[in-house]
Amino acid sequence: MPDEPGELPELERRRAELYRELSRVGDFRPGSLNEVRRKCGKPNCACAAPGHPGHGPQYNLSRWAGGRTRTRHLRPGPELDKARRETAAYQRFRDLVGQVTEVNEAICDTRPVTPGEAGGEDPSGTGGEKGGS
Repeated sequence: MPDEPGELPELERRRAELYRELSRVGDFRPGSLNEVRRKCGKPNCACAAPGHPGHGPQYNLSRWAGGRTRTRHLRPGPELDKARRETAAYQRFRDLVGQVTEVNEAICDTRPVTPGEAGGEDPSGTGGEKGGS
């Protein structure tokens, strides 16, 4: 039995709301955006001076795939802006999936058991023990 009357419908309403939000996430991609500055190694370059931050910034999109880190260099401007939107959308997607999981677990805990539900249970009540001969 549900813990409180009306709890199950409220959980189902929340799940439906989360599914609607998921459908609006749009394009997304996993990964992290990093701003990197580098020293070129030329001894007479300004970047060799103490305290100089180095050349850049360069922007990289990094993600773990196929057992290794994959890095893609991005140009500042529209390409970088697009990657920022897509990685932010991925974080939103992951957050929503976590919320859907929590709500579904609460629904499973709250929904009453009904006799005759499919689920592989042995209706004889024997617990599935094997009889010996």
